[in-house]
Amino acid sequence: MQIGEYNFPDDLLFDKEHSWARIEGTTATIGMSDFGQDLAGEIVYAEVPRVGREITQGEPFMSVESGKWVGRINAIVSGEIVEANEEIEWESTLINEDPYGEGWFAKVEISGEPEGLMKPSDPEFATLIASEREKYGK
Repeated sequence: MQIGEYNFPDDLLFDKEHSWARIEGTTATIGMSDFGQDLAGEIVYAEVPRVGREITQGEPFMSVESGKWVGRINAIVSGEIVEANEEIEWESTLINEDPYGEGWFAKVEISGEPEGLMKPSDPEFATLIASEREKYGK
Protein backbone atom coordinates (compact mmCIF):
# COMPACT_ATOMS: atom_id res chain seq x y z
CA MET A 1 0.00 0.00 0.00
CA GLN A 2 1.25 3.43 -0.90
CA ILE A 3 0.62 6.27 1.58
CA GLY A 4 1.94 9.50 0.11
CA GLU A 5 5.42 8.74 -1.17
CA TYR A 6 5.90 5.86 1.28
CA ASN A 7 5.52 2.16 0.57
CA PHE A 8 4.00 -0.18 3.17
CA PRO A 9 3.85 -3.74 1.74
CA ASP A 10 0.55 -5.50 2.41
CA ASP A 11 2.28 -8.71 3.58
CA LEU A 12 3.97 -6.96 6.52
CA LEU A 13 2.84 -5.93 9.99
CA PHE A 14 3.87 -2.57 11.45
CA ASP A 15 4.14 -0.98 14.90
CA LYS A 16 3.79 2.63 16.03
CA GLU A 17 7.58 3.06 16.07
CA HIS A 18 7.97 2.48 12.32
CA SER A 19 9.25 -1.07 12.48
CA TRP A 20 7.95 -3.96 10.37
CA ALA A 21 7.69 -7.73 10.67
CA ARG A 22 7.23 -10.35 7.96
CA ILE A 23 5.92 -13.42 9.78
CA GLU A 24 6.40 -16.79 8.11
CA GLY A 25 5.40 -19.68 10.35
CA THR A 26 7.12 -19.06 13.68
CA THR A 27 9.86 -16.81 12.28
CA ALA A 28 9.67 -13.06 11.85
CA THR A 29 12.03 -11.02 9.72
CA ILE A 30 12.15 -7.51 11.17
CA GLY A 31 13.33 -4.09 10.04
CA MET A 32 12.58 -0.36 9.80
CA SER A 33 9.79 0.96 7.59
CA ASP A 34 10.26 3.18 4.55
CA PHE A 35 8.77 6.06 6.54
CA GLY A 36 11.02 5.33 9.55
CA GLN A 37 14.20 5.34 7.49
CA ASP A 38 13.16 8.63 5.86
CA LEU A 39 12.57 10.20 9.28
CA ALA A 40 15.99 9.01 10.47
CA GLY A 41 17.82 10.38 7.43
CA GLU A 42 20.90 8.71 5.97
CA ILE A 43 21.85 5.90 8.33
CA VAL A 44 25.61 5.88 8.93
CA TYR A 45 25.88 3.02 11.44
CA ALA A 46 23.80 0.05 12.56
CA GLU A 47 24.61 -2.11 15.58
CA VAL A 48 23.91 -5.67 14.44
CA PRO A 49 22.06 -7.66 17.11
CA ARG A 50 23.68 -10.83 18.45
CA VAL A 51 22.37 -14.20 17.26
CA GLY A 52 21.02 -16.25 20.18
CA ARG A 53 19.89 -13.19 22.12
CA GLU A 54 16.37 -13.21 23.56
CA ILE A 55 14.44 -10.03 22.76
CA THR A 56 11.18 -8.69 24.17
CA GLN A 57 8.57 -6.82 22.17
CA GLY A 58 8.76 -3.11 23.00
CA GLU A 59 12.26 -3.34 24.52
CA PRO A 60 15.46 -2.05 22.83
CA PHE A 61 17.53 -4.67 21.01
CA MET A 62 19.85 -2.64 18.73
CA SER A 63 20.71 0.92 17.75
CA VAL A 64 21.20 2.92 14.57
CA GLU A 65 22.85 6.27 13.92
CA SER A 66 22.14 8.83 11.26
CA GLY A 67 23.37 12.36 10.70
CA LYS A 68 20.31 13.56 12.67
CA TRP A 69 19.82 10.93 15.30
CA VAL A 70 21.19 8.10 17.44
CA GLY A 71 18.43 5.81 18.55
CA ARG A 72 17.62 2.52 20.14
CA ILE A 73 15.38 0.26 18.08
CA ASN A 74 12.68 -1.56 20.02
CA ALA A 75 11.76 -5.12 19.14
CA ILE A 76 8.49 -5.51 17.23
CA VAL A 77 8.20 -9.17 18.39
CA SER A 78 9.51 -11.29 21.28
CA GLY A 79 11.73 -14.30 20.77
CA GLU A 80 15.25 -15.47 19.99
CA ILE A 81 17.36 -13.90 17.25
CA VAL A 82 18.24 -16.76 14.90
CA GLU A 83 19.91 -14.70 12.17
CA ALA A 84 21.25 -11.15 11.97
CA ASN A 85 21.91 -9.13 8.84
CA GLU A 86 25.68 -8.61 9.08
CA GLU A 87 25.62 -6.58 5.85
CA ILE A 88 23.99 -3.56 7.52
CA GLU A 89 26.98 -3.11 9.83
CA TRP A 90 29.22 -2.44 6.83
CA GLU A 91 26.61 -1.07 4.42
CA SER A 92 24.15 0.69 6.73
CA THR A 93 22.72 2.65 3.81
CA LEU A 94 20.96 -0.59 2.78
CA ILE A 95 18.39 0.36 5.45
CA ASN A 96 17.66 3.56 3.50
CA GLU A 97 17.94 2.07 0.02
CA ASP A 98 15.97 -1.17 0.54
CA PRO A 99 14.24 -1.16 3.95
CA TYR A 100 12.01 -4.16 3.14
CA GLY A 101 14.66 -6.17 1.31
CA GLU A 102 18.42 -6.03 1.86
CA GLY A 103 18.04 -3.59 4.79
CA TRP A 104 16.35 -6.03 7.20
CA PHE A 105 17.71 -6.22 10.78
CA ALA A 106 17.19 -9.75 12.11
CA LYS A 107 15.18 -12.96 11.94
CA VAL A 108 13.50 -13.97 15.17
CA GLU A 109 12.01 -17.27 16.30
CA ILE A 110 8.85 -15.86 17.84
CA SER A 111 7.77 -16.70 21.38
CA GLY A 112 4.18 -15.72 22.10
CA GLU A 113 1.79 -13.67 20.01
CA PRO A 114 2.93 -10.19 18.98
CA GLU A 115 0.53 -7.52 20.20
CA GLY A 116 -0.56 -4.18 18.78
CA LEU A 117 0.74 -4.74 15.25
CA MET A 118 -1.12 -3.25 12.30
CA LYS A 119 -1.64 -4.12 8.65
CA PRO A 120 -1.25 -1.26 6.15
CA SER A 121 -4.97 -1.60 5.34
CA ASP A 122 -6.02 -1.00 8.99
CA PRO A 123 -7.73 2.39 9.48
CA GLU A 124 -5.67 2.84 12.67
CA PHE A 125 -2.46 2.54 10.62
CA ALA A 126 -3.59 5.12 8.05
CA THR A 127 -4.46 7.50 10.90
CA LEU A 128 -1.05 6.94 12.53
CA ILE A 129 0.88 7.64 9.33
CA ALA A 130 -1.24 10.72 8.53
CA SER A 131 -0.57 12.07 12.04
CA GLU A 132 3.16 11.33 11.81
CA ARG A 133 3.43 12.92 8.35
CA GLU A 134 1.78 16.07 9.69
CA LYS A 135 3.94 16.09 12.83
CA TYR A 136 7.21 15.76 10.86
CA GLY A 137 6.20 17.70 7.74
CA LYS A 138 6.48 14.65 5.49
